[in-house]
Amino acid sequence: MEQRRLFNNLIKIYDNNKKAVDNVSFEINNGEIFGFIGPNGAGKTTTIKAIMGLITFDNGLIEFDGINIVSNPIEFKKKVVYIPDNPDLYDSLTGIQFLNFIADIYDISKQQRNEDIKKYSDLFNLTRNLGDLISSYSHGMKQKLALISAFIRHPKLLILDEPFVGLDPEA
Repeated sequence: MEQRRLFNNLIKIYDNNKKAVDNVSFEINNGEIFGFIGPNGAGKTTTIKAIMGLITFDNGLIEFDGINIVSNPIEFKKKVVYIPDNPDLYDSLTGIQFLNFIADIYDISKQQRNEDIKKYSDLFNLTRNLGDLISSYSHGMKQKLALISAFIRHPKLLILDEPFVGLDPEA
């Protein structure tokens, strides 16, 4: 049976009694692309951060393939990748060192990581820069590296917050 991603009745109230997320519910099925569109301050990023367990929510249920973010956050996060609009990367590493670091954390085999790194770095036109320090990368190159680090994990759910900021049209 196909598992669903359920986000039901999410509510987030900040200390000043401002309701940033007001009873939001949605479902994402396999193969679907889902997006939030709205003005600044509408609660898009707050919802994403609650889904990822980065902030607590005041009410609601967040479940992914039957795994609840509150009761089993580690298992939840093994299946989901989140890339913020301005990802923090390790500037003192080279691109390839960073990708291998991510692959090591998620126990990705040498063969699989090498295949995926080549595939995605070629796709994003970043192969020739993988030996350079991340500190020398432009914002767009850092976005590409973050995307590659997500794709090599083969996530069941990929959550992107403003994913096209800094990317060139070709990317």
